Amino acid sequence: MPRTTKSKLKIKKTSPPPPGYDKIAPTILKYKQKLKSATTNSTSPTTGSTIPGAKPTSLCPIYKITHDVTKYIYDLHTRQKISDELYTWLTLQDYVDSLLIAKWKKQGYEKLCCTQCITGGSTCICRVPKVELLKRGQDDKVDVECVTCGCRGCASSD
Repeated sequence: MPRTTKSKLKIKKTSPPPPGYDKIAPTILKYKQKLKSATTNSTSPTTGSTIPGAKPTSLCPIYKITHDVTKYIYDLHTRQKISDELYTWLTLQDYVDSLLIAKWKKQGYEKLCCTQCITGGSTCICRVPKVELLKRGQDDKVDVECVTCGCRGCASSD
């Protein structure tokens, strides 16, 4: 689909879906259903469970699904398979993680898994290049996993 230079229509969150949405709607709805299912199966680590002594479940599936749907829509847009208008509308509907996409556009963050791994002033283990982990005395096979999102390495140098 050709890109438009400037959309003449002002896209709002309450606007109806633009042309082209019907082609990607089944995939988007599958992701929404997966996200809903993952959300109901997880508890927030900050609030914890209402059962005393129970451990909160991981949010890894939620981060993974959010990454997957964001990557799907971002890839469609960069390959010009969807219009700017549809991309903007999907962003306004919160189908994508716009902060994650903003980071993907910066050098060194092209493979970033989630924004949680770069916040807080420290570097998550999944952001450390595997070559650097090998230099630190690890064995030949580096198999690390982020405790927040389950990523096994999203450093752009890997």
